[in-house]
Amino acid sequence: MDEEFIRNRITELRLKKGASEYQMSLALGQNRSYIQGISSGRSLPSMAQFLKICDYFEITPLQFFDAEAVNPQLIRKAMDGMRVSICSPVRFKGV
Repeated sequence: MDEEFIRNRITELRLKKGASEYQMSLALGQNRSYIQGISSGRSLPSMAQFLKICDYFEITPLQFFDAEAVNPQLIRKAMDGMRVSICSPVRFKGV
């Protein structure tokens, strides 16, 4: 894993989401050229910003590093739904 992978993965996920570098930067609460700086290799996100980037893409850090995941957002939503189902108490009518 290297810096180029991180830059390329952010770009790949951003393009799949249909967001510009400018839009993503603002959505993360950063200046308008923040993502462009990462994409061009001038900087890397801090750990806190990396986690915010994963939240922005609706993926886990593990899914971020799994470049072979076809639709990581869909996988995360399915996993979240499974957690809710598993963790929710079962209620039966009339009991």
